[in-house]
Amino acid sequence: MTMLRTEQAEVVITGAGPSGAVAAALLRRQGHQVLVIERETFPRFSIGESLLPQTMQYLEEAGMLKDVVEAGFQYKNGASFSRGEQRTAFDFRDKFSEGWGTTYQVQRGRFDKVLADAAQRMGAEIRYRHEVRDVSVGTAPSLVVADEQGQEYRVEARLILDASGFARLLPRLLNLERPSRFPVRQAYFTHIQDHIAPDGDFDRAKIRVAVHPEFQDVWYWLIPFSDGRMSIGVVAEPAFLDRYEGDEMTRLRTLVNEDPNLRTLLAQAVWDTPARTLKGYSADVTTLAGPGFALLGNAGEFLDPVFSSGVTIALTSASLAAGCAHRQLTGETVDWNAEYAVPLKRGVDTFRAFVEAWYEGSFQKIIFHPAPPPTIRQMICSILAGYAWDERNPYVSEMPRRLVSLAKVCA
Repeated sequence: MTMLRTEQAEVVITGAGPSGAVAAALLRRQGHQVLVIERETFPRFSIGESLLPQTMQYLEEAGMLKDVVEAGFQYKNGASFSRGEQRTAFDFRDKFSEGWGTTYQVQRGRFDKVLADAAQRMGAEIRYRHEVRDVSVGTAPSLVVADEQGQEYRVEARLILDASGFARLLPRLLNLERPSRFPVRQAYFTHIQDHIAPDGDFDRAKIRVAVHPEFQDVWYWLIPFSDGRMSIGVVAEPAFLDRYEGDEMTRLRTLVNEDPNLRTLLAQAVWDTPARTLKGYSADVTTLAGPGFALLGNAGEFLDPVFSSGVTIALTSASLAAGCAHRQLTGETVDWNAEYAVPLKRGVDTFRAFVEAWYEGSFQKIIFHPAPPPTIRQMICSILAGYAWDERNPYVSEMPRRLVSLAKVCA
């Protein structure tokens, strides 16, 4: 039996995406040794391109804000919604919660590389094209990793943080996965040259979420970038999408053309990039942390893209986990369930209630209400801006009762 070469690391992070890079930077700022194992090379394509203002706090904490600001991404100050002739828009600067009211809409390949490069600059070691093949957790965590040539080696660590995203490395290897509470949904999406005139019916400082003119649970995203391009996608249950013929691009364009507003808005668009699909993306796990490990971001739980909560949840998990990890590594006793999982899930559950209400239709009645009380609108705006952990907001601290009551009034 061949003995594997063995290395030592204080913290190993699997995945160099946003949660992994931010966790690495936060731990490096506390003086810890961090090794990041990343299966792919950067830049690489990913969705989740419309950030929420809450993320800016974590980028600032991690020392990455300057890197992001100077990258030249599309400025974002809110979200707009459309359904037929109904329109509404939320300006994130006019919200209930304190904190950032603006952020960016980003090409994730470039954004993720900006964060990873910043983490490296702070002293984190990132090994690209290295793949985790096995893992052991408990009092002596370790991983078996294969390098670019397929040669295996072992890394012994004091703590493993899984930031592997949709790959869901530790949930798969440790049998932690369980079915999501959400129905299976599927997305078709691509990037286009949108050619929307500067004076056209579109605010590039806002993501647009459009509801299908006939089906309230089918929706589109339009995320503009700073270079005149746009991410566009449609989300529906697979059985609905199977009614359409053709490949992903044909189906996506057919569905976009079913909305007269989008058909007019994108009349001059150049569809120059093959469409992609993602199916059954919602995920859940039996636990977010255990002896020797914790799950960050999408590796732990992913809800739905409708409110762009993915990166916000990922960076919140990175901040909470890095704080717990630092205390544990410096000799404190940490209750990872009480100090990490419970606080993280509090905000996730707020987002979940809003997602469920969106597909059920009650939240659409709320946002399209013609005359909402300004204070309530500011509270809802705070959730849409990512402040799902602000317990001062009744729509966080008293969820879902408040949301249900408001939906009945608006109906």
